[in-house]
Amino acid sequence: MLDITVVTLFPEFFGSPLATSISGRAATKGLVRYRVVALRAYTHDRHGTADDVPYGGGSGMVLKPEPFFEALDALAPPPPIVLLAARGKRFEHADAVRYAVGASLTLLCGHYKDVDQRVADHLATEELSVGDFVLSGGEPAALCVIDAVVRLLPGALGDHESAAGDSHYDGLLAPPSYTRPPEYRGHRVPGVLLSGDHGRIAAWRQAEAERLTRERRPDLWARYRAMSEE
Repeated sequence: MLDITVVTLFPEFFGSPLATSISGRAATKGLVRYRVVALRAYTHDRHGTADDVPYGGGSGMVLKPEPFFEALDALAPPPPIVLLAARGKRFEHADAVRYAVGASLTLLCGHYKDVDQRVADHLATEELSVGDFVLSGGEPAALCVIDAVVRLLPGALGDHESAAGDSHYDGLLAPPSYTRPPEYRGHRVPGVLLSGDHGRIAAWRQAEAERLTRERRPDLWARYRAMSEE
């Protein structure tokens, strides 16, 4: 079983998403266990103050180090301990695979302007970003990471092939998918998918995956070509 701990200012953010769809079914099956920890439980004034103005001036508020340090003192989680931050390394499929084969994952959610750098330097084992954009907090990013990880756990999906055909699984974007009806408003499903010829279908999907990756993600395409040549 994978233990996932989330430390957040807003624990209510996670209730419904972690109980829904694949994330919820995986918990019901005993594949994953979620623990959502309220950061304000580790503050010591009657207002539950978890942030303060930044040293050196500037706009916005910075989450204080004390609640994070005290929360992790109490929880004593093993690594990896991930701080979700816009300045972090890009979260990738390889990271999801790495976490999915582990026993524990702890996610620290920032909020407001920033998190005191001592949290990143002395608590987190890594900083990750889910993309080149800024969110209001680490909570949506944490849900993205959790979803990407949990769906890789053996038994979380109906079969391994469901995950194996996803984008990024083999370094390429996924090919297009179609289902019934074979024609809708004049738009037809590609004939090869109706042919019953599994060899042709596999070749079409591979060609489409390569085409889409080449056109939309030249960075992934270059990496895929380099790995193929090796």
